[in-house]
Amino acid sequence: MSSAYPQIHLVRHGETAWSLSGQHTGRTDMPLTPAGEAAARGVAERLNGLSFPAVWSSPSQRAYNTSVLAGFGDRCVKMDDLQEWDYGAYEGRTTKEILAGRPGWNVFHDGCPQGETAADVGARADRIIAALRQANADVLIFSSAHFLRVLAARWLGLAPEGGALFVLDTASLSVLGYEHDLTEPVVRKWNLK
Repeated sequence: MSSAYPQIHLVRHGETAWSLSGQHTGRTDMPLTPAGEAAARGVAERLNGLSFPAVWSSPSQRAYNTSVLAGFGDRCVKMDDLQEWDYGAYEGRTTKEILAGRPGWNVFHDGCPQGETAADVGARADRIIAALRQANADVLIFSSAHFLRVLAARWLGLAPEGGALFVLDTASLSVLGYEHDLTEPVVRKWNLK
């Protein structure tokens, strides 16, 4: 997967009890399940042979521990802007539970009471993108699904709500990059297991 231009590898953290049950996990610091730990170790095999001048992680233990188990913990820098969406009053609730009280709700369009809107998450993603473009190097990022989906949307120049168009499984690998030159950001690979 060589490229003349920087490539940004995105890793969603391994499975947690709440990702397994479908509960929204923003700022609750959930540990990985044993299956999540095994999947995080498997990320190392998928990244074998690649080198990264920079490795960044959300400060959550689920993201950071995924980086450690994948073999990058010794170089990983925690960045607050990589945190998952703040779900506020919807933290720990499933989409089905939320929809029972708020029909038609969609996190990307409606945000979360006492939490973040898509624009809030998009502003954090924009700061990360600015740092990536300044680094102008291959970077490995460990974070959570909704944040990474917004990051991909913003990378492409879409509104933060465009993150609704992407789906990410736990311990998945995705790659952002460029096509012909640095003016053409693209998704090179998405949601690989």
